[in-house]
Amino acid sequence: MKKIFLFFVAISVLSCGSSKTVRVSKKVIKGDWVLNSITYNQSGNYNVTLLNDASKACFEGSTWSFVPNNNTGAYTINDPSCATGERHFVFTIQEVDAETGLYDFLLKPTNEKHKSETNQGFRLKLSALSDTDMVWQQSVNVSGSAFTLNMNFSKQ
Repeated sequence: MKKIFLFFVAISVLSCGSSKTVRVSKKVIKGDWVLNSITYNQSGNYNVTLLNDASKACFEGSTWSFVPNNNTGAYTINDPSCATGERHFVFTIQEVDAETGLYDFLLKPTNEKHKSETNQGFRLKLSALSDTDMVWQQSVNVSGSAFTLNMNFSKQ
């Protein structure tokens, strides 16, 4: 009887875990990345502040590190004309549509101990992920029109 009970508990735990797609994604995202470029779906010059932190120019060339086993990470702004240094965050990958494999990437800035001071996070679309490249998209509304930022990473 005890073995049957343990079997059902094990099945319950496994069925509540993240999907295989999310587990594979966490394995791929693990490690160090560089944010090479930020592009827009519309032409023009825009004054964009990303993650309530810094401008597009400051973020381009930043280095990112992801530790999926505890859903933490850090990014470092390297541009000397910006407020440089390391920033910490926690993240979650959520599968939005099992058929298409689309994801949401939730990122919450934190302090060094991974505690959020504002409890504010950002929802990004993880639109592409491979062993060498990753693309995040963030949709915002500009003057009543949809506007999409594309953040293009490469793995180090």
